[in-house]
Amino acid sequence: MESSVLAFATDLLDEGADHFFGNLTDRAGVGGLTLASVYHEARDVFPHNPHRVVRYLEPGAAYFRPDPARWAGRRLRPTPSTAIGDRDPFAEASTEAQRRGLKLHAWTVFLHNDRLGFEHPDCAPANAFGDRHLTELCPANPEVRGYVRDLVAEHSRYGVDAIRAESLHFHGLRHGYHHERYFEQLGPVAEALLGLCFCDHCRSNAARLGVPADEVREVVRSEIRRRLGSEEAATEPATGATALDTIADGALAAYVDASAATVTSLAAEAAAVATAQGMRLTFMDAGGPGKGWLSGIDLPALSKVVHGIETLGYALEPARVREKVAAFAVHGVAPSTLAVILRPMSEDCDGPENLAAKIRALSELGVPEVEFYNYGLMRLSSMDRIGAALASI
Repeated sequence: MESSVLAFATDLLDEGADHFFGNLTDRAGVGGLTLASVYHEARDVFPHNPHRVVRYLEPGAAYFRPDPARWAGRRLRPTPSTAIGDRDPFAEASTEAQRRGLKLHAWTVFLHNDRLGFEHPDCAPANAFGDRHLTELCPANPEVRGYVRDLVAEHSRYGVDAIRAESLHFHGLRHGYHHERYFEQLGPVAEALLGLCFCDHCRSNAARLGVPADEVREVVRSEIRRRLGSEEAATEPATGATALDTIADGALAAYVDASAATVTSLAAEAAAVATAQGMRLTFMDAGGPGKGWLSGIDLPALSKVVHGIETLGYALEPARVREKVAAFAVHGVAPSTLAVILRPMSEDCDGPENLAAKIRALSELGVPEVEFYNYGLMRLSSMDRIGAALASI
């Protein structure tokens, strides 16, 4: 089974290559590094960083040096993080990984990009009222799709084996914007409907598939207003005598299916670019089987167009990890095409035996790749857990 640790470029820059890679090989004993190449805004605590304990990551920043010729004249382009200065962490990581016989993967956040959403609101998803979700980019937008394809191609310069494609899909209303507030109870239906994109491109895509997109938007708009208007309506289930129910199993469902087709086609384009450049592209699916329909995630369809699916195995009990991964087969995704991320920290793991049991469960199911989250966010003792667990398999 292949193994890797996810990490930030700032971990490499702050600790230096010898110390950073020494921890990966000597303590964790993994065979690869999965380094963030574009990442979203965050504030994190770093237990073993030599220079700081709390760090803010910039919104939508790149941790490599983009090729100026590729992005000339483009509105959507990766912007290097100020944290890297004039260095190129990916070039440094590539050199060191090759020297040490490690595989290098690129952990790339594609569409959850506050920087580009705020700079180019016309490229962000729009809800039924036309309000833009500026922390995201819409996968139906042609400029966004071009940005995704070129961003994939950029990684080939660094000898990347696989791109771990995070956020290559739509997102719901609650996606962690700072000081996000909902003082009145929205209810699950209104919240779900507020997360659907009705921008011109999404409606055009749906209309080409025979979906009455404008009608769907009007009904969704009316239903949101109704549920926002009273506490009683907010807590109503999706059934009942409302205009929404007359199309819930028809046009609205078809509209969401059209969104999934948009995501699948974008993933196919991205994977085709990766293949042409000698790389793999793995679609990161955090929710698991049956969880991503409103985000446009159709796992059986995606598994046919990308090189693999990556999911989170975040649970304390090994049986729960096994159960979640086994469920992929029920939904038409073979475990042999999966990569699974485990957390060796105390919330998910009480020791190396626990972690080893999860790895064995994955191996027995035929999962070929396991990754561990996250180098800078874990204590060094958690790195030792990885090494002990892998050595015992």
